[in-house]
Amino acid sequence: MMSDGRELYEFTWPGKREAVLEAGRHIDKVLRPSIDDSVNFWTTENLYIEGDNLEALKLLQKSYMHKVKMIYIDPPYNTGHDFIYHDKFSQSEGEARAQFELYDEENTRNFTMSHYRENVRSNPRYHSEWCSMMYPRLRLAQNLLREDGVIFISIDDNEAANLRKICDEVFGEDNFRNQIIVRRGAKSVQAQFDTWDKLGRDFEYILFYTKSPTYRFPKQLRTVDTPKAGTWNNHWRGTDRPTMRYELFGITPATGQWRWSKDRSEAAIANYDRMLAELGTDTPSQEEIDEWYEQQQEDIDLLRMSKSGKPEHYIPPVSTTLLNSSWMDLLVGSSSEISALFGQKFFDTPKLTSVITRMLQFIDSDSLVLDFFAGSSTTAHAVMSLNASDSGHRKFIMVQLPEPCPPSSEAAKSGYSTISELGRERIRRASSRLAQDFPLTAGHIDYGFRTLRIDSSNFRSVFMSAESLSQDNLDSLVDNIKPSRSPLDLLFMCITDLGLPLSLTCSQENISGFNVLTYGENLITACFDPDITEDIIRTISQRKPVNAIFRDSCFSSSQDRINLEQIFRYYSQTSRMIII
Repeated sequence: MMSDGRELYEFTWPGKREAVLEAGRHIDKVLRPSIDDSVNFWTTENLYIEGDNLEALKLLQKSYMHKVKMIYIDPPYNTGHDFIYHDKFSQSEGEARAQFELYDEENTRNFTMSHYRENVRSNPRYHSEWCSMMYPRLRLAQNLLREDGVIFISIDDNEAANLRKICDEVFGEDNFRNQIIVRRGAKSVQAQFDTWDKLGRDFEYILFYTKSPTYRFPKQLRTVDTPKAGTWNNHWRGTDRPTMRYELFGITPATGQWRWSKDRSEAAIANYDRMLAELGTDTPSQEEIDEWYEQQQEDIDLLRMSKSGKPEHYIPPVSTTLLNSSWMDLLVGSSSEISALFGQKFFDTPKLTSVITRMLQFIDSDSLVLDFFAGSSTTAHAVMSLNASDSGHRKFIMVQLPEPCPPSSEAAKSGYSTISELGRERIRRASSRLAQDFPLTAGHIDYGFRTLRIDSSNFRSVFMSAESLSQDNLDSLVDNIKPSRSPLDLLFMCITDLGLPLSLTCSQENISGFNVLTYGENLITACFDPDITEDIIRTISQRKPVNAIFRDSCFSSSQDRINLEQIFRYYSQTSRMIII
């Protein structure tokens, strides 16, 4: 409502203001690498982030703002039985730690069901809480999209209307492109609601938005199951253009014009004559013509004189048609792909790669793809599969909460404790299968992924009240890094703080007994070991890294830090020295 009391059109819900503020609220979290849960950790360009996706999107802002070409998400549909992220925007520090920390000080997993909860229809804020969950995530996702970026969101009737309104606000109404329908298995309405109060639905939706209203995606085609036969159309226009009345087939018409230029028309006649010669007949059947045409290495023009004495041009058989907003030729979900990889059914209807592969046709073959409701990692599977088939270099970022698999589920019985663990295993198995199916491209496709887990800050809280300070505890305040944090943990904290991509090549080496880390073509060289020597500092400075990073505890004295500056001033004045 305006200040003068006039009403305005707006879409709102209880809690929206807090949801808007949450998108910009700072978090004190880090991404901790896990080599054991990764594949080709040191060289892969793919990322698998385990943790709350709201926090993940915040941590990705500096490194990936305006760099993601495509986002696909399959969020909870809010059917009355879905678990949704339980975002509490007003809570004490103790409540926040209990809700969001995945590890304790001893690096022990501490995930609890408080991270999410079932949103039942009896909840008075049933729709509001779902909207509050989606809004800040979509706002942050919009920041990550390139100007020519696209986003696809799966949804069904339960929240399609609300999601459309949220997306119109976040991405802009002008950036709405389509509400696509895609086929799914019709579910029993009686089984869901115990009454025949609705018709069964055999489709769901995919909302399609772009980042910019001026962006035009490439022409999209889909395969037609039963191609039409080739046809012959008249080559004559009624439009009267004397400059287009050249002689053709010995005819120079008094009025009108040919459809093609003279050169193109003459080449089409020559192609037709060549076809007759190769077929060995002057009266080929339509089937013979179609078959001959399909054997050509490229599309060519054919022009002939019909029995009625009129020039005709050949229209080849149609095996594709323009893609529209009906994707009913595709089944959106099935357990078939999971079952083929694991030998058993872990989910009822996980998304199929064919649907996401069609979305990938909208983007370039070297694009970055993000899915922050990764689930069973269908998006990663689709990216790798398309790369294997066309030698593309698409990269993915998957984000998934370590949601526990129910103890009675087949996944839990098979030893998978969380959905994220199962998703990573799917990527491994899909990679192995693709390498076998596409041996010629196996050595060129990135089948790895770098696992990063969201955790609390690497820094210890060193605040102490004046009355609690004593000589006995002063020594504990000298080093503010948590003892459980590794050099890799510190390196990836710095990568995030510097806004560098998290997917560059990483290496570590032992130099004179010191662990030295290098990241991304000399972007970072780091050493976090204590009591480092002038020799190791000199070795690092001679490499002239863009950023040279050390811990404060690396130096035994203030003089050692002064020596660091002097050495870098001599060998590499362009390097930036960072002390944490």
